[in-house]
Amino acid sequence: MDEPTSKPGRYVVRILTELLAWLRVLGSSAVYATIVVTFGIQVARVDGQSMSPTLHDQDRLVINKLVYQIDEPRPGDVVMMYYPADPSKTFVKRYIAGEGDTVRIFNGEVFVNEMPLADSYVEGNHRGHDDWGPEVVPAGFCFVLGDNRSNSSDSRIFGFVPKRYIVGKVQLRWWPLSNLRLF
Repeated sequence: MDEPTSKPGRYVVRILTELLAWLRVLGSSAVYATIVVTFGIQVARVDGQSMSPTLHDQDRLVINKLVYQIDEPRPGDVVMMYYPADPSKTFVKRYIAGEGDTVRIFNGEVFVNEMPLADSYVEGNHRGHDDWGPEVVPAGFCFVLGDNRSNSSDSRIFGFVPKRYIVGKVQLRWWPLSNLRLF
């Protein structure tokens, strides 16, 4: 005659089985989240006013890190990049020109390959009145500017940015919710 399995023993086995299943789910979720954050998206925070009026200090952003693995940045894209002088820091700037393009700024107006840049996102009081260039963007580099040209540390200050320093494209401002915006 078989001995009946004790009820407490069955509960312990059931609890351990359920616990093991939960640990597997949590472990695989952690692996998937790590893959997504490493190769797919990143959350970032704006620090400063250099992208005003497009972005403001403390805005929260979602960065698409995968897009530039598939395609090249385009003029006008708002990008997150490593700061060339200290790559442990990241900046958010607007991609203006790529390798081989000639950039010139005259009285605050930007020209790429002698064509005026369509930059209606820069308001009058943010434009500035400086002159820069003309200079040709070297191979493997790009030229970036802040939208608040009168108060931005950008390629005019720190020079051309290595293309490999572009982390990704700003896709979404999700905070504050009242200023939710897709880019």
